[in-house]
Amino acid sequence: MNFSYSEKVIELQKRLTVFMDEYIYPNEKLYEEQIDKKDPFSKIPPIMEELKDKAKQAGLWNLFLPESEYGAGLTNTEYAPLCEIMGRSAIAPEVFNCAAPDTGNMEVLVRYGTEEQKEKWLKPLLNGEIRSCFSMTEPDVASSDATNIQASIIRDGDEYVINGTKWWSSGAGDPRCKIAIVMGKNDPDAPTHEQQSMILVPLDAPGVTIKRILPVFGYDHAPHGHAEIEYNNVRVPAANMLWGEGKGFAIAQGRLGPGRIHHCMRSIGAAERALEELCKRVQSRTAFRKKLSEQGVIQEWIADSRIEIEQARLLTLKAAYMMDTVGNKEAKAEIAMIKVVAPNMALKVIDRAIQAFGAAGVSEDTPLAASWANIRTLRLADGPDEVHRRAVARQELKKYR
Repeated sequence: MNFSYSEKVIELQKRLTVFMDEYIYPNEKLYEEQIDKKDPFSKIPPIMEELKDKAKQAGLWNLFLPESEYGAGLTNTEYAPLCEIMGRSAIAPEVFNCAAPDTGNMEVLVRYGTEEQKEKWLKPLLNGEIRSCFSMTEPDVASSDATNIQASIIRDGDEYVINGTKWWSSGAGDPRCKIAIVMGKNDPDAPTHEQQSMILVPLDAPGVTIKRILPVFGYDHAPHGHAEIEYNNVRVPAANMLWGEGKGFAIAQGRLGPGRIHHCMRSIGAAERALEELCKRVQSRTAFRKKLSEQGVIQEWIADSRIEIEQARLLTLKAAYMMDTVGNKEAKAEIAMIKVVAPNMALKVIDRAIQAFGAAGVSEDTPLAASWANIRTLRLADGPDEVHRRAVARQELKKYR
C-alpha cells in the first residue's frame, strides 16, 4: 500500500488549505451570527451561498463521488485527505458541496438512480441548489439493525404508499431540503435482507409532516437540523423506487461505505484542529510558575494525541485503499474498524483540548464543545460502536473455522 499523495492531491490540499484560511475560518462566527435566532430554520445564512460561489469559482466543488463522471474523478484514497481538511470546520463540507447526507444521497442516485431521477434530483443536488435527507432510523425499533425497520412501502397501482415515523433525518429542517430517501419494508415475507426498499419522497408531498427538530447535546444544528418525520399515507409515483423492490438493504451497504470514510476523515480533521488549539493554548498560559506546555502531563496529552491521530489516519487510509482496490465488501472489516477508532480518537483529543482551555473549552468561545458534541454522535450514526465491533469479531473468527 502506497499512501503517498499524487501531485493532483497535493495541489488540491494546498488550494483547500488556502481557501480554509482565507474564507472558512474567518467566517465561522459570521455564519452563526446570521442564523435567525427567532426562527433558525427559516432561512440560510447569506454567507453560506457566498462561500459556495467562491468554492465553485475556485474549482473546489463536488470533490467526492469516486468512480463517477459527476465528481472530480478522485478515488476514496485521494479524497480522504481533502475530506480531513474540510473536517476542521463545521461549515466547510457544505461550502464545497461535500456535506452529509447529501454526499451519500448523491452517490445513491449516481449508482442506482434512473435517468429521470438523476435529472430531477441529482443535478440540483450537484449544483448545490437543493438539499436532501435520509430517512431510515425509527423511534420504536433498534434501527442499528436495519432489518428491524417497520415503515411500509406498499405498491398500489402506479404508485407506492409510504407509512411510518422516522427520526434523526438529518438535514430535513433546512428550507432547501426538497427530497428524502426513505427506507421501509415492501415485503415482510421475503428473505430477511430482501424485505426493504428505498424510495424517493418529496418533502412537500401530502402526508409528510415534520413533527419536530431534535437537538444534539443542546445544539439544534440550524438551519440543517435533525427531524422526526411522519409519513402518513404518502403517495409517490412507482418511478420513484430506487433500483427495485427488495434492494434497500443492498443500497444501504453501498451507501454507508464511502460515508464512513468521510465521517472518519472529518473526525481526524477535527482532532487535528483541536490539537493545534491545545498546543497554542498551553504555550500561552502559566500555572504553578510554569507554562502549561512545560507540565509533564500536558506533554503526555500532546504526545498521545499525535500518536492516536496518526494511527487513526493510517487505518482510515488503508480502508479507503481497500475500497478502491478490492471493493467495499472485502474492506468491510477495515470500514468497521475505522468507524470505531476515528470518533473515539477524536473525542479523546478534543477532550484534552477542552481540559487545557478550562472553562473556556466548554463555552461557545471555541469550537471545541460543539466539535465534541458532533463527533460523539458519530459513535451512533452509521451504526453504533458495538455493531461495528461485532462485525470485526465475526470476520476475525471466520479465520479459525
